[in-house]
Amino acid sequence: MTRQVLVIEDDEDIAKLVKLQLLELSCDVKLASDGVKGLVEAESKRYDLLILDLMLPGMNGLEICQRIRGQDRYTPVLMLTSKSSELDRVLGLEMGADDYLTKPFSVLELAARVKAIFRRVDNLSKDQDSAKALIKSGDLHIDVERRSVRLDGKPVDLTAKEFDLLVHFARHPGRVFSRTQLLDSVWGYSHSGYEHTVNSHINRLRTKIEKNPNDPEFIETVWGVGYKFRERN
Repeated sequence: MTRQVLVIEDDEDIAKLVKLQLLELSCDVKLASDGVKGLVEAESKRYDLLILDLMLPGMNGLEICQRIRGQDRYTPVLMLTSKSSELDRVLGLEMGADDYLTKPFSVLELAARVKAIFRRVDNLSKDQDSAKALIKSGDLHIDVERRSVRLDGKPVDLTAKEFDLLVHFARHPGRVFSRTQLLDSVWGYSHSGYEHTVNSHINRLRTKIEKNPNDPEFIETVWGVGYKFRERN
């Protein structure tokens, strides 16, 4: 199956290098050299992956990522950047990027990250095909197919990653997940040293779905281990 990939990168040499590697992975690749044109192209059709530079003319990668995450359809994002600080990496992930690659990078690492994202998306699709489309836990209703959540009948506004994390929990009530396991299952790649990304997403989830985030009824902390979704009798 040919994957449709959009690469938004203003460095021509890097863009060509990424395209060559993606062609080796049987991808159909479109290139854009600035942020504004890249966003227009990203919104013009459905892409299987967006590879996005952080520093771009016209519009930066973080803003593009935020705009993409505001859409109904979900597009995986792999962010590229020459910045290497922890803050920049975490900010990219917090804005909704599925993975993060710092320049300079090897083509083998790029290929590994891309294949990991595709595997995760394929597994999510299989899960959605096999699992019931509506998950209910008390007053919390999750419509997997429409990617929508309601609490006490009212809609809950979640980011794409928050939704994926909630669905992963809700499909496995009572099972305890470590932060590393959640990163691997929900983000699709083991981000060594980024376990706090899970913490921040769970904290935001709790503020949106818990009546009292300090005494959660859905996502519980298992001290020294990780988190679990509370089972209902």
